[in-house]
Amino acid sequence: QVQVMESGGGSVQAGGSLRLSCAASGFKYRQRCVGWFRQVPGKGREEVATIDGRGVTRYADSLKGRFTISIDSAKTLTYLQMNSLIPEDTATYYCAAAQTPLVMANWCTFSLISGLRGGQGTQVTVSS
Repeated sequence: QVQVMESGGGSVQAGGSLRLSCAASGFKYRQRCVGWFRQVPGKGREEVATIDGRGVTRYADSLKGRFTISIDSAKTLTYLQMNSLIPEDTATYYCAAAQTPLVMANWCTFSLISGLRGGQGTQVTVSS
């Protein structure tokens, strides 16, 4: 089982940037997926981005161009770079991870991430 821990949240003014980190441990297979989602109290979770073990990324259409997901060379830290932040980005951000010994195309998707539990989350607050 893969365990994750988020960090890097904080308070910024609109237009600012933050970089979130997701530390994942327990990977045994190369076929892996790490994703970020966010949630506001009283609302459903919103998938943000995913990245697989080969570095293939997916983004929510509304966030393309402002958010960038990446993974470090050791493949243990996944980052979410958030630029041009707006108040609507205020939320608790979570990461989640999965792995499989199978080789499957198009496996690391929002549908996969939507069924996973995140870590404890990290709060992002954007003020106008």
